[in-house]
Amino acid sequence: MSEDMPDVYGIDLDAQTRCLHYHSRLDIVAIRMKCCGLYYACRECHDALADHAPKVWPLSEWDQEAVLCGACGTELTVRQYLDSSSRCPQCAASFNPGCQNHAHLYFETIGSSDQSV
Repeated sequence: MSEDMPDVYGIDLDAQTRCLHYHSRLDIVAIRMKCCGLYYACRECHDALADHAPKVWPLSEWDQEAVLCGACGTELTVRQYLDSSSRCPQCAASFNPGCQNHAHLYFETIGSSDQSV
């Protein structure tokens, strides 16, 4: 990773946070996991490398920086990321819109109160 960016953990990472599991040109976000505070390229990387169960970010903490743009190193709050229309608000790099299908693995969904998955 670039020295400007926080450390990101994962399997077979490239400089923009792509990993073994997600490596299209748009797969350039890493998520700070609520459970340990470390950035991981994806949930599968966390599950393979961490020694604990993941937790999701509760709605009440969506103002915390928890998403990293792998293109420019900008840290976004959960809310900024979810409202970003799959584009970094700082550098305009495109994020994979399919990641929205996995948001529930990282962020509490409306009507849900379960913190661990």
